[in-house]
Amino acid sequence: MEQSEFIWMNGEVVPWDDAQVHVLSHALHYGTSVFEGIRCYDTEIGPAVFRHQDHIDRLIASGRYYYMDLPFSKEEIREATLDLIARNGLRSCYIRPIAFRGYGSMGLFPLEVKIDLSIAVWEWGAYLGETGKRDGIRAKLSTWKRMSDESFHPKAKAGGQYLNSILAKVESHQGGYDEAIMLDHEGYVSEGSGENIYIVRDGVVITPPLGSPILEGVSRDSILAIARDLGVPVEERNIVREELIEAEEVFLSGTAAELVPVREVDDRPVGTGKPGEVTLQLQSAFEDALHGRTEKYRDWLDPVPQELYAASGPEAGVA
Repeated sequence: MEQSEFIWMNGEVVPWDDAQVHVLSHALHYGTSVFEGIRCYDTEIGPAVFRHQDHIDRLIASGRYYYMDLPFSKEEIREATLDLIARNGLRSCYIRPIAFRGYGSMGLFPLEVKIDLSIAVWEWGAYLGETGKRDGIRAKLSTWKRMSDESFHPKAKAGGQYLNSILAKVESHQGGYDEAIMLDHEGYVSEGSGENIYIVRDGVVITPPLGSPILEGVSRDSILAIARDLGVPVEERNIVREELIEAEEVFLSGTAAELVPVREVDDRPVGTGKPGEVTLQLQSAFEDALHGRTEKYRDWLDPVPQELYAASGPEAGVA
């Protein structure tokens, strides 16, 4: 991990190495945390956070799923994040806000345990690698199923739930693959271990519906909007596993991964075995949106005020 200088914790900015929690924090023992993955890009209008408000909304909603009302407002979280980016002198970075049950009580009843909120920012490249984004990745159908909404809240980004994804991710890695593809409890295609999934058949982009146990991805919403704007047909419906073999194209999306083609599933090439035309079209348009190159999607960007960099002093390293 590329270490930054500062982390924001419960309203205070502290040095990176001082951002510590107690070993008896509730979240460490029971997974009672919710978090977000957000990115800031160095865009044509300066450093800007992509769909910042939507990510904070999802963080707050994730907390509510698990009886966690965050101790800071949406605007306080937003302002703290923008300030932290500038204070660390970053123009592009990954952003990780996390709310968690802290120290004070043990046992499964959590409501008496205080909620802490921290925000960290650091430089982080593409999650599945730049080569994967360019040439596509190899994926494996996991033997582990995506968690059911009868047991958890799949719409929440909750720490404990990601043990499910970790099992699939490690299994795919040990098999020599870049990523896992998970089925849901009914046998339909659900997600990657950390990304939404799409197939392309007859020029139509098809992705699992929000009614299925998937994360309601911010990147997913952006890509579907871009596809419709480009006149690419979109269907949100259940996908059976055989369609991964029949698909002309398969791709994944997520904040960390961005948009990544899948060139192979279970040792079988997808289509020609290279990123397809629709995937590349959407990837290019999505990259333009992320970096502020498309006026139409500028309202998805939350610029870091330039005066925050100036207030951070010369150590920020930004003119």
